[in-house]
Amino acid sequence: MTVDIVLAGARGHGHWHLDNIRRLQDKGIVRLAGICELTPLTADELPEGLGAPEQSADFGALLDSTGARIAVICTPIHTHTDLALTAARRGVHLLLEKPPAPSYAEFRRMADGVAEAGVVCQIGFQSLGSHAVPAVRELIAEGAIGELAGVGGAGAWARPEAYYRRAPWAGKRRLNGVDVIDGALTNPLAHAVATALALAGAPRAEDVAGIETELLRANDIESDDTSCVRVTTTGGLPVTVAATLCAEDPDEPYVVAHGSHGRITLWYKQDRVLLQRADHGPEEYEYGRTDLLENLVEHLTDGTELLVTPDVTGSFMKVVEAIRQAPDPAPLPEGTWQLLPDEQRRVVSGIDGLVAAAADNLALYSELGAPWALPKEVST
Repeated sequence: MTVDIVLAGARGHGHWHLDNIRRLQDKGIVRLAGICELTPLTADELPEGLGAPEQSADFGALLDSTGARIAVICTPIHTHTDLALTAARRGVHLLLEKPPAPSYAEFRRMADGVAEAGVVCQIGFQSLGSHAVPAVRELIAEGAIGELAGVGGAGAWARPEAYYRRAPWAGKRRLNGVDVIDGALTNPLAHAVATALALAGAPRAEDVAGIETELLRANDIESDDTSCVRVTTTGGLPVTVAATLCAEDPDEPYVVAHGSHGRITLWYKQDRVLLQRADHGPEEYEYGRTDLLENLVEHLTDGTELLVTPDVTGSFMKVVEAIRQAPDPAPLPEGTWQLLPDEQRRVVSGIDGLVAAAADNLALYSELGAPWALPKEVST
């Protein structure tokens, strides 16, 4: 049976969804029935072979006219909850891009509304569809690295200044009085946070006992581009994730589980795992991953278990909320960053090493002696 889909937000990251929907359409399991965009896509913007989906700027009307069973929502963060509830009220199931909402209250409004409507919602943390995540959890449970001491995450990425001009909400904490919270940890490197919390066995809101944040920025933006967070779980485990979009030498982000007798590193975009433990040589593994839209379709057609329900993104949303409530990110002092003229991007001196050290030591920037670091903000 072919499942009809409407995609809301087909430009930017939405291109990825268009290609993925075409892949699943070629397999005969979905059909792109409609696209919701303020300006209709041109024929050139549509991947070959997708047909001629109906297009409209009115999401609700498009769901009604197409009779779609699934809506994929890939729109600005602050629009997620209202669009999700528009679909839910019509009995339409959801794939909702991450971050699911800009605040914990908006997340609860979305999740509760979806549950009340009796539809299902998959949150678009693709890394949580990786078969590496349960495999690493199993290694930890088996005691492969001894007793788990904590989980670190490191993301050293680069974004040009133009990245913050791509949309009115980019790099904003608020837009016209509405929360957006588009920071390094909450959007581009959100997967590092969610994956680290998953490896720590703390994916739900009730798994969080406390959160410490340090939010800074080199770019001329409202939000953070260089930040770190430490979540303390109810089990007493530290989960520390450091991120920057101002790396000197950008590299693959990763999460690392620290044990009393070793460590397991997961490069979550590559589904690649390195197990290092006492009295053993290093062991490397590569895993497959389940596409989250395909998983949602299989859940609806044959009852396959849904991989990323709102519930298992609750602790991530507690981090978003702590970042939302923290003071606005502090500008890094002049002289601590420089502009690379060829790439038109800002680079923070020594940040790559600090990001790695934070993940290694489960420490915040201020604890690592970064001269520009602020006293940490604590949220409980």
